Amino acid sequence: MPGFKGTLKHFFDRKTFEVHAVTDVSFKITRGEIVGFLGANGAGKTTLLKMMCGLIHPSRGLVDVCGFSPQRRQTAFLKEITLVMGQKQQLIWDLPPMDSFYVNAAVYGLADFEAKERINELADMLEIGEELTRPVRKLSLGQRMKAELLVALLHKPSVLFLDEPTLGLDVNAQARVRSFLSEYNKKTGATILLTSHYMADITALCPRVICIHKGNLFYDGDLDSLANSLSPSREVKVELKNPCSRDQFDKYGEIQDFNDRFISLLVSRDKLTEIISNLLTNFDIIDLEISDPPIDQLIGELFIKGEVN
Repeated sequence: MPGFKGTLKHFFDRKTFEVHAVTDVSFKITRGEIVGFLGANGAGKTTLLKMMCGLIHPSRGLVDVCGFSPQRRQTAFLKEITLVMGQKQQLIWDLPPMDSFYVNAAVYGLADFEAKERINELADMLEIGEELTRPVRKLSLGQRMKAELLVALLHKPSVLFLDEPTLGLDVNAQARVRSFLSEYNKKTGATILLTSHYMADITALCPRVICIHKGNLFYDGDLDSLANSLSPSREVKVELKNPCSRDQFDKYGEIQDFNDRFISLLVSRDKLTEIISNLLTNFDIIDLEISDPPIDQLIGELFIKGEVN
């Protein structure tokens, strides 16, 4: 409680309560998959990643990663995984990234020639070069994230746990990181588990998504199937040659936006062909566009419904 009295009261009457961060979550991920974890803040995504890395011990249940129990933190297991968190860093702030690379290489028992070869290979893929010889504090956020990815992948892990890897990056830097992860997955066959609040990360990289809400799993499957189930309608935008009244379009679908020559409608997928045909027959149309509602809007509505239920 706030204030001096509240602080004193806590010494004698401290109230505690139990929070179940993750409950009854079960899934299996095969080697080489890229899977996105979706959920609102506090849903349990990072807790799941930390359990799979062995940083948090599950109070019950079984976690198996590459045949290991993560909480035992065996050396052979740690050589199979890596964890990158967008809001944390492992590079030494006042030293160039290159120095940290060789420290990590020594930790994983890599010979100097092997480390140098690996650094050059990853630097080419990440399109980063002279920045590696500057102090970390002088690098831009995008350059720093590339260096973080490089140091995390030096030991050739087979499983990548990525928690908000593009957090705070500009649009171009985000796109480069996504491109690198896709290329790395294809080249090495590494399994990638990704959490992100940027839906562009998920749609670009993850054919499969796992949705978590308040610690519970409520969807595990194909991203496109999820989008289709969330949106039984398509958005139809029409530009007319001549002005029309709003009531002329009431029978064609749910009107989202209207002025006398521009109309946006939500049309049921099963009636889409018929409606488009009628619009083209009955109106003098300059332009017509059909699209799905934005996936981030659909996912946001899904989490809102989850909270209501």
